[in-house]
Amino acid sequence: MCGITGWVSFDRDLTREREALEAMTRTMACRGPDAHDTWFERHAALGHRRLAVIDLPGGAQPMSVRTPNGEVALVYSGEAYNFAELRDELIAAGERFTTVSDTEVVLRGYLRWGAALADRLNGMYAFAIWDERDRKLVMVRDRLGIKPLYYYRTRDGILFGSEPKAILANPLAERAVDLDGLRESLAFTFTPGHAIWAGMRQVEPGTVVTVDVDGVRERTYWRLETRAHEDDLETTVGRVRELLDDTVRRQLVADVPRCLLLSGGLDSGTLTALAAAHLGDERVRTFAVDFMGQAENFRPDDLRDTPDTPFVRDVVDHVGSEHVDIVLDPKTLADPEVRRAVLTARDVPTTLGDMDLSLYLLFKEIRKRSTVALSGESADELFGGYRHIHTPEVQQARAFPWIAFNVGPLDKDGHGLDRSLLDRLALEEFRREEYGSAVADIKRGDAEDDHEHRMRIMINLHLTRFLRFLLDRKDRLSMAVGLEVRVPFCDHRLVEYVYNAPWSFKHYDGREKSLLRGAVKDVLPESVAWRVKSPYPSTQDPYYVRQLQVQAKELLADPGHGVFELVDRGWLRATSDLEPAAVDRVTRLGLERALDFGVWLDLYRPDLTLA
Repeated sequence: MCGITGWVSFDRDLTREREALEAMTRTMACRGPDAHDTWFERHAALGHRRLAVIDLPGGAQPMSVRTPNGEVALVYSGEAYNFAELRDELIAAGERFTTVSDTEVVLRGYLRWGAALADRLNGMYAFAIWDERDRKLVMVRDRLGIKPLYYYRTRDGILFGSEPKAILANPLAERAVDLDGLRESLAFTFTPGHAIWAGMRQVEPGTVVTVDVDGVRERTYWRLETRAHEDDLETTVGRVRELLDDTVRRQLVADVPRCLLLSGGLDSGTLTALAAAHLGDERVRTFAVDFMGQAENFRPDDLRDTPDTPFVRDVVDHVGSEHVDIVLDPKTLADPEVRRAVLTARDVPTTLGDMDLSLYLLFKEIRKRSTVALSGESADELFGGYRHIHTPEVQQARAFPWIAFNVGPLDKDGHGLDRSLLDRLALEEFRREEYGSAVADIKRGDAEDDHEHRMRIMINLHLTRFLRFLLDRKDRLSMAVGLEVRVPFCDHRLVEYVYNAPWSFKHYDGREKSLLRGAVKDVLPESVAWRVKSPYPSTQDPYYVRQLQVQAKELLADPGHGVFELVDRGWLRATSDLEPAAVDRVTRLGLERALDFGVWLDLYRPDLTLA
């Protein structure tokens, strides 16, 4: 895993812009702590920070090949899990290799197949290739959007980077955020291609973006499509197991220490059990997050019926993993420097509060022992694991399901924000428009009744909108500490197959994720196989709430702070004076958001246009 950045300019000599490119590349240091380098041609400049995972001595970047008609250079972030097969195919076609890295497979695959290489890749990746032969830049992003890639058009070319901060380090990029940017940050609609920074875009998942002197063009090489599902239930269950076995096997390949993120749920338990089987005599390593006193003092709420710890222990005992619990104390969790690190990593002004803070701290501890981790993102979106998916009112709502249910840490009503700002943002109108746009292209299957089609819409929205938010969160917080997180449930073959299986298969025994449970229950302890979905944990310690209130009062002590263009000062003052026990979940989210905005404004100094 790595951080990439670059600059294409058709009117200037970029060999004279080394300092600017170096500044852009330095912002990616956390993503690539092992090495860095740059590459220059008159009209193109590429920067790379490397996290070495495969072929440690041979995979250095930028990587280039000289051809009779010009040089072709690559900066690449991610993993191609089928690189061994592609390498054999390329060798058979006459390509010669000097390394055993997947990076060279991508580069030589482009030389052989051009941008059509993207159709052949299985993996998570974001890469950019400068092709001097045609004076063009080709940017490619993986099908599900696991790895990020942003770009910013200039007068005579383009800036790009794995994260907005790389682009913002270039003096040509304006640090501007307007109402559209804030709307995207607060509405929780997760619009494809949108970035909160004015003038900045994301390369959309499954897309090739080509930049040349004539401008910017996009080609979609993959999208989630409705297809007929011919297999019966028994065959479908077996095929899901085959696909999971294969993708876990592929994603365990690395030349560095690997581990599993284990929550004690069906998803992470599945990956852990399958990984243990593939590793054989090599003991699988697992990590879990917990909060000091959480297991003893746990109180069920509307999202979580049980603590994770007992179920984590059941999986550990079942597979015999080498396990570590990362137990976080509330003082560390509430440390303002941790929030600052999280906001720096994410580049956006809102987080999931303590759920982001604890995930960052978990990754930071894991990185001391492992470089690669496997995680269960996409299982709930793909197999229908969320509770709200099974709620009739949400199923029938003409709204994004997570907004209709007001899921977990997503406060749809903007508690604590300035009222006049909320009026200008018109979030409800924006959400209605985005919902209509999102569902317009979801094709109905030939044999689908109304309920089956509604459930297809629910799954589609989670995979094409909500999942992208979760993947971006996981990428940013893991790469902030140089940890590569792989997501086997995002294998596009599995996604295509399960997406088109009927809802009646996904729910065949009346339980959530029936199809997944049926495919893997033989490798899991019974307690985990039948455990009800429980979201990522959140601290219940009142000390944490008190510290949020203390920090809110510190923010209030600076009456000229720009945060009060966004946050209601009176609401923040009243909330900071409440007894911690009186601060409910939604109010706490408002406190977290106020602090997030304050830190983000201090870090990025954006030019806010709120008219």
